[in-house]
Amino acid sequence: MKICYFDAFSGISGDMTVGALIDAGAPPEVLFDALRSLGTGARFWSGKTMRAGIACTKFLVDAEECPKKHRHLHHITDLIEQGPISERAKKNARAVFERLGEAEAAIHGVPIERVHFHEVGAVDSIADIVGACVALDLLGIDEVHASAINVGSGTVKTAHGMLPVPAPATAALLQGKPVYSRGPEMELTTPTGAAIIAALAVNVGKMPAMRIASVGYGGGDRDFNDHSNVLRATIGESSSALESTLVSVIEANIDDSNPQVLGYALEKVMAAGALDASLSPLQMKKNRPGSLLRIIAKPEDQERLASIVFAETSTLGLRIHTAERRVEERNIVEVETQFGKVRIKVSGNGFAPEYEDCRAIAESTGTPLPQVIAAANEAYVKTRK
Repeated sequence: MKICYFDAFSGISGDMTVGALIDAGAPPEVLFDALRSLGTGARFWSGKTMRAGIACTKFLVDAEECPKKHRHLHHITDLIEQGPISERAKKNARAVFERLGEAEAAIHGVPIERVHFHEVGAVDSIADIVGACVALDLLGIDEVHASAINVGSGTVKTAHGMLPVPAPATAALLQGKPVYSRGPEMELTTPTGAAIIAALAVNVGKMPAMRIASVGYGGGDRDFNDHSNVLRATIGESSSALESTLVSVIEANIDDSNPQVLGYALEKVMAAGALDASLSPLQMKKNRPGSLLRIIAKPEDQERLASIVFAETSTLGLRIHTAERRVEERNIVEVETQFGKVRIKVSGNGFAPEYEDCRAIAESTGTPLPQVIAAANEAYVKTRK
């Protein structure tokens, strides 16, 4: 799987995203041809520049001669659909604009069909969003990840007047995502950049395990003294052998649930895709005995599993944090025993019979489970001699 990880230590905007992807290897002329196919009349180019000593690529859009007008969502999606770009790029671009529309609709209390996109409806912003999606497609990216987002601080001038940073649309789009403020008092993350992350990133947090293939830097408009105003895009292949992977840990302290209910909840989350789940005894406040429910999950599964915990237990709150999970490469071999075939999990110098296989054999043959496990271990050891 090919991954793109955006390191937004100086925020993220649409043009920084396109610049970083070009710098990481997306062919600019192919990208510009795709943008010209939209028929906006804008002109596009990119070039090398410096930001606090870091060489980066700046993506520029010349839309001076294009009509400046507000657009509704259907105007923009129609524009995207007419371009001869890949279906995946079209799908991603529509998803980004739909997230923007949802955020604006919620802020202004109107249906999404009535939202005027203002700044994000301008030709340069359409080029930024479509350009980012086309560039990701040209690079063959399967998954987008991102770091915690630096949103900046101070105030920003918008179509609705002066507003605090992050702008309302940016704040709405980044709900549930880790953000912080560092650096000069100005907007570092724009609604366009926030929408790209909200719509396309499968996780916002630590860099996933990968083998790095290329790194690109997209330059922002300003050059700061205290840090490089760039967005970094790291491109690589996902890796599973002896490396850390990113997981979400979901925890709840529970002191008023029936043990049978907790056991059922444990089975439900495992069936729903949890990587692991456990219950531990806990001594809670006022000396009440309780249980600690802990679930290890893929980041993309955390919300679904959290909803199961709320539905199936009495807890009113959860803790969710990101952790590294060290995964050792493993493979499965099958051995023949006198009771039947059993799969063996093999990792490094260790091995273990698959419990469910041994259990099924024990139940179907009436053989004690320890005897089945011992037979499987013996059969595997013989295969290694």
